[in-house]
Amino acid sequence: MPVDHQFEKIKVMEENSKKITRRDIIKGLATVPVVGAFAYSWYQKNRYDHLLKQAIQEEVRIDTENPVLNRVVSKDKQIRLGIIGTGGRGRSLLKAAGFLRPEIIDDYLEATAKNSTDKRYQEFLEQEDLNVVVNGLCDIYDKNAERGLQACANVKRLGSDGEMADQPRRYKNYKDLLAADDIDAVIIATPDHWHGTITIEAARTGKHVYCEKPMTWTVPETYEVRKAVRENNIVFQLGHQLRQTEAYYKAKEAIKKDILGKVNLVEVTTNRNSPNGAWVYNIEEGAGTNNIDWEQFIGPAPWHPFSLERFFRWRCWWDYSTGLSGDLFTHEYDAMNQILDLGIPRSAVSSGGIYFYKDGRTVPDVLQQTFEYPDQDLTLMYSASLASNKSRGRVIMGHDAYMEVGGDLKIYVDSGSTKYREKLDEGLIDPKLPLYSFTPGMKQVDAITSATEQYFAGRGLLYTYRGGKRVDTSHLHIKDWLDCIRGGGEPSCNVDRGFEEAMTAHMGTIAYREGRKVYWDEDKQMIV
Repeated sequence: MPVDHQFEKIKVMEENSKKITRRDIIKGLATVPVVGAFAYSWYQKNRYDHLLKQAIQEEVRIDTENPVLNRVVSKDKQIRLGIIGTGGRGRSLLKAAGFLRPEIIDDYLEATAKNSTDKRYQEFLEQEDLNVVVNGLCDIYDKNAERGLQACANVKRLGSDGEMADQPRRYKNYKDLLAADDIDAVIIATPDHWHGTITIEAARTGKHVYCEKPMTWTVPETYEVRKAVRENNIVFQLGHQLRQTEAYYKAKEAIKKDILGKVNLVEVTTNRNSPNGAWVYNIEEGAGTNNIDWEQFIGPAPWHPFSLERFFRWRCWWDYSTGLSGDLFTHEYDAMNQILDLGIPRSAVSSGGIYFYKDGRTVPDVLQQTFEYPDQDLTLMYSASLASNKSRGRVIMGHDAYMEVGGDLKIYVDSGSTKYREKLDEGLIDPKLPLYSFTPGMKQVDAITSATEQYFAGRGLLYTYRGGKRVDTSHLHIKDWLDCIRGGGEPSCNVDRGFEEAMTAHMGTIAYREGRKVYWDEDKQMIV
């Protein structure tokens, strides 16, 4: 209903309220101590204002739901998976697919016994059965391989005392896994410098691919990944699980309804302040040349003598990593690309340096990047520090309102708005309070074990909510991929979205490393 019509209805309601007799007023006030007639006037005015504000909120109401969840696909056909890389992220993806090590379940059960609000095991049990089996696993570090094998065999989702199934076959080389005829699809969770190479080879063997972000380590292989996926007609999903966060579908609808007015500036950020958040991961006791295949780890990277530091903390070196731009900015970019349909920017500039972690790394720990979209009349700015916990979030700024989006969503009217000017002047809108707010789920204790997990949880990267229940976003993202394998269609972060992500991140990295402004030539489809 148009807002003006709602205002007329409210005025009629007000006129009707004036017909109340003095006897009715006195009778009503008799039940309210002390306040008297002034309270009645105050009540009427606030009730009237409340109805007006409800009418305004009705105008900006957003009912959009995640279309991925509404997809109906039969799960009768079991999909046979292989996984390449079973380190921390690889095991998280196994959990998302339904496989968790018994000892982790032991930890969950112990935590629940101590604190009934810890629902991690319950949430895992309630996770939808995706009807998949893991037939093959490859990791070049024996300890990670063993952890992955234990998880894959725990098909009944039980603790250490539970019954285990047979373990999948462990492959020492990913090429042998890709050649296996009992594997339909692969999950790739290796260091960055292997993403493109393995994706290309997997596509050529006809295996569907779920690849962790970023899509590629270099610019040339970005073209080759897209070509291989298209030519071999496989289903490709890039691991940007934010695509499943409910708040982002609401944010996209808000843009579509022009609630913000003309968007001109987008700011996204990364702030973390812990060694783990800066990729200074623990070096495991007992790790060495006896249980790490160093030559296979190096692969397409420049040769370097064996180094435990480089193996466990590979994100700190350009030799294996894509740095802040490819590792963390890509999450922020993909979220904004989902909401605003940004595509590849016209230009990029970057600055920053290694200002805190003087530990021999080559990638910066502080970074600023600016991406220009002149065709859309907006700028996307990214700023990061790995030595400050200052929360800055994500903000989309329009002429009439701005939007803060993470696991939840809040829209505030801009005090200089043209669209909402009259309502601001009348005091019906307070720019300090949200015009629209969406907070999915319910309040509960977050069983978060590290500062890095807290960071990801606050940004919607670990879970979202469905019907008041917390759900792993990676689980939903893998389900999206599997649904498309079974039923056809394109997953939410397909190879075209991945190409846009990769080229944007590479533009930012090149701008930083070469100290210049770089451009995207749309006609030639290349960075110049």
